[in-house]
Amino acid sequence: MIIDYVGVKEINGSLIVLDNVENASFEEMVDIRLDNGTVRHGRIVQIEGKRIVVQVFEGTKSISLDNTRTRLKAKPMELALSPEIMGRVFSGAGVPIDGLGDVYPVKKANINGTPMNPVSRIYPRNYINTGISTIDTLMTLIRGQKLPIFSGSGMKHNELAVQIVRQAKISDDEDNNFCVVFAAMGVKNDVADYFRRSFDQSGVLSRVVMFLNLANDPIIERTLTPRCALTAAEYLAFECNMHVLVIMTDMTSYAEALREFSSSKGEIPGRKGFPGYLYSDLASLYERAGMIKGSKGSVTQIPILTMPNDDITHPVPDLTGYITEGQIVLDRNLEGAGFYPPVSVLPSLSRLMKDGIGEGYTRADHQALANQLFASYARVQDARSLASVIGEEELSPVDKKYMQFGKLFEQHFVNQGYTENRNIDQSLDLGWKLLSTLPRTELDRVDDTILDRYYITDTERLDFDNPNGDENQTDDE
Repeated sequence: MIIDYVGVKEINGSLIVLDNVENASFEEMVDIRLDNGTVRHGRIVQIEGKRIVVQVFEGTKSISLDNTRTRLKAKPMELALSPEIMGRVFSGAGVPIDGLGDVYPVKKANINGTPMNPVSRIYPRNYINTGISTIDTLMTLIRGQKLPIFSGSGMKHNELAVQIVRQAKISDDEDNNFCVVFAAMGVKNDVADYFRRSFDQSGVLSRVVMFLNLANDPIIERTLTPRCALTAAEYLAFECNMHVLVIMTDMTSYAEALREFSSSKGEIPGRKGFPGYLYSDLASLYERAGMIKGSKGSVTQIPILTMPNDDITHPVPDLTGYITEGQIVLDRNLEGAGFYPPVSVLPSLSRLMKDGIGEGYTRADHQALANQLFASYARVQDARSLASVIGEEELSPVDKKYMQFGKLFEQHFVNQGYTENRNIDQSLDLGWKLLSTLPRTELDRVDDTILDRYYITDTERLDFDNPNGDENQTDDE
């Protein structure tokens, strides 16, 4: 029996309150029919006995307290899924906005997903090549990992996201099974157009599923966007056996929408006004990455978030760091100096890279090279601190070598063109070329067998001004 509840007890922002509602369920979808015949959609977000609170997706403007009819649909919000979602563009709530019509679903899935059984998870292995030297060499992205990018307001994280989508790939024999799910939350129209245009012009749109929530869209839609994107990713990964990279930008916009929604419900705020359940809410999104026994696919996440006032202790990056397996931190000083991508190497890490690199995955020398680059660049910071006190001329010859290494490392390794796509061998060889500017005795993180093969003693081959130099060869070749 279908029951319509006539009238609304209370309206508060995007929320309406109904009394004497029987058999309601949390997260259940409802249809709200107005006086003029238009239908809006909402979901139940709070239940107190027979009183329910409904969140209206399209807003509560023009809703009447007396004549509005509300009908419970007895199901949660679902996303229509089929292989044809590849190459499509959807709103933040999963409605097609590319003019190509509705998706004819093979199935519909609850956007809240179902938790992965920890016992059925597979430990992540193999890496995803982004074509960016700092990421691939020093903080390698592993399939099934969640590796966030911590950026600042106004920095070039959008360009970095586009470059990763354009260049990301896995091994050649599996590359046909690789796709990207891209979710943008709270972006301006020009940024949304930039994403669509960039993917279209680079020819990768056919393997991208886009979810776009604009800044002028309802905040409720913003809280749905990452869930819709991850539902699509789980379908492609675990039912279509694809390797899916999910990029979500900007998670700070999502958290702020959650804060606004929580405030409208009258919930007690936590740090900086965010709800006390922010940690568990973010975890419910991030933990949807991974690999499952019996499925060949994987879900890998790169959430991008802007740190207010560049404060890494802000609740959103702070809690994200607890949940995820590392982070990529962008540095405003590097960007100001003209370096792109402005990846700050020392505070960045990937906790899973040790098990997805090396022989059989990337190259046998990868781990040793990464350790030495981290150690040497950390020594550069010490030398710079000392030089700021006593002057560069008073430094020891070794410290002067480190100063030179630091400049070359930032100019040639960190700095990379927006369209430059380096494979893993090019990045590793460039790393050895840079380390070879230091005395061999300073490379104490690498054993002699690897040094004998990769350390370059021929100074003519260390000409960084000659881009056509024979940098990919090793001494024993």
